[in-house]
Amino acid sequence: MQNWLLPEYIQDMLPDEAWRVERMRAQFLELLRKSGYQLVVPPLLEYAESLLIDGSDDMDLRSFKLVDQLSGRTLALRADITPQVARIDAHLLNRQGIARLCYAGSVLHTQPVGLTRTRELLQIGAELYGHSGLESDLEIQQLMLQSLTLLGIRDVHLDLGHVGVFRALVNHARLDKDLESELFAALQSKDSASLQALAQPLDAVLRNALLALPALYGNCAEVLAQARRLLPGHAEITAALDDLQSISTRLQPLVSRVGIDLADLRGYHYHSGMVFAAYHAGSHDAIALGGRYDDLGKSFGRARAATGFSMDLRQLYLLLPPQSGGLGICAPHSEDAALRDKIAQLRASGEAVVVDLLGDAALRRELQCDRELVLRNGVWQVVAL
Repeated sequence: MQNWLLPEYIQDMLPDEAWRVERMRAQFLELLRKSGYQLVVPPLLEYAESLLIDGSDDMDLRSFKLVDQLSGRTLALRADITPQVARIDAHLLNRQGIARLCYAGSVLHTQPVGLTRTRELLQIGAELYGHSGLESDLEIQQLMLQSLTLLGIRDVHLDLGHVGVFRALVNHARLDKDLESELFAALQSKDSASLQALAQPLDAVLRNALLALPALYGNCAEVLAQARRLLPGHAEITAALDDLQSISTRLQPLVSRVGIDLADLRGYHYHSGMVFAAYHAGSHDAIALGGRYDDLGKSFGRARAATGFSMDLRQLYLLLPPQSGGLGICAPHSEDAALRDKIAQLRASGEAVVVDLLGDAALRRELQCDRELVLRNGVWQVVAL
């Protein structure tokens, strides 16, 4: 066994990727700072019960666990930063009004979450607590789209959904939790055969509504019109469709296309309202996810209205075109005071200056420089290599 091999779906970031991802992280956080969001940095490791969302087997399976040598309790490496930020809002900040928080950090998954994905994501995101209206949903969604544009991701397609539609159907029918879970799994995997079998014994109105959900996907106006025609007129469903209509109309100018997907139940166990996902032609998977999760704070003893989004910078990096430039200036190794002053001036102006300690012309290309400092007529000058 070669001891330098990494585990499957775990990769190093080499200089080109690492520097660009770091610039993306800084750009994102600066946008959030200017938008009134405050940075928090939760720990990578916590007691498992703090990180595993109640009722979510998915989060449990996704999390690495180990035993704490100090307390004997089970620890978990975070698989999502959102629960940690909810804990910070609930107990450490304990604000009564609106709190806007943002974060950037690594998360670890036991299994890759998509095709050709890593198990170590560099997750960035923003959360807004203390407001339950559409205004906060819209702010978070607009901020997500602005972030993608800022980072260089163009031609984004946005899908909106609402877990309240499915939840209203099962709650009005008073279905048992096992059947609800099976229906949820069939809808989330778009398994029409299983959905048909599970819905067959149910009341005709409920059965037809459940079977209609996977087809309620696509153009906003068409899907919402079909949904109003095919789904029961429960007040919760009508309100959810009205909210989707309002938000989709207001987001149209910011994105190439806005669609509706009423079978998208991602995060159903803790989401409580509108959910959304951004897609790009260069990725098989969603490139940004978010939604409303008003009940998540209950796990920490203080439920708060909340909505937010998150993205993986390593995934976004793969969508960017190759970047040229950014090369430095090669300087000879010398004790010349004028040379030292010139190097200091160039670095102060933002240039990267690399001192060539070896002085080997054959190895100079490894220094990643396209210019060099040379002494001409007693003056150190920058010239092209």
